[in-house]
Amino acid sequence: MGVTLSLHAIAETSPQENRTILVPFEPAIRNPQSPFSPGILITFEGGEASGKSTQVARLANRLKATGQPVTVVHDPGTTEVGRAIRQLLLHTRESKNLDNSTELLLFGASRAQLISEIIRPALAEGRVIISDRFADSTAVYQGYARGLSAQFIRELEGFLLAEIRPKLTFVLDLDLATMRQRQLRRVRPVDQTDRLEQLPDEFHQRVREGYLELAGREPDRIRLVDASLAENEIEEIIWKECDAIFSRRSR
Repeated sequence: MGVTLSLHAIAETSPQENRTILVPFEPAIRNPQSPFSPGILITFEGGEASGKSTQVARLANRLKATGQPVTVVHDPGTTEVGRAIRQLLLHTRESKNLDNSTELLLFGASRAQLISEIIRPALAEGRVIISDRFADSTAVYQGYARGLSAQFIRELEGFLLAEIRPKLTFVLDLDLATMRQRQLRRVRPVDQTDRLEQLPDEFHQRVREGYLELAGREPDRIRLVDASLAENEIEEIIWKECDAIFSRRSR
């Protein structure tokens, strides 16, 4: 028996208000990683220029200093397949004509390779995996901001992730004006413009709203962090949360 799912947002009619509304956005990740998994997956999320990569590197260095085996990954990216897909998605002339559903499936293909090639084996070895973006990015960017079907995205991510779930997710929240200021200070090669960064403010505002809603739905897994704070302050907030988890695991 086949199942047909629409990639587009589903509309419903509210009988109380007699108006059409969108089905509420729901996250792709529903349950935290199984406590029986020997490794831990920690993910970083947020809008553009929120400082994710900086905090990923800082956390990795602190964990390594304590003797923890750490693997850092980027989604999309890291694997040879993932890097090729990332280049196509973000930095090529052809990507300007990508259909939203094509974009969704390319992100999924990169994630599938990342999980199979790196994340699942690293978790089995008991390593700490820190991922710069993961499935929540798809739920927010392609689901909430693009308006593709939340149901389809949940089904897709359920297939791609299987048993893989983040234990802890940090969402670095940044207002739109500060995001644009930071982007102006970024230095990129002429041929390396980022397609998603160039989308209009309305899109990025929806991305922020999507992350805020996601954090409100899953407070046990997601920690919302003010990305306008100084980098050292953010690092300490993140370290405190991670240290609590590792302290519980060592008992």
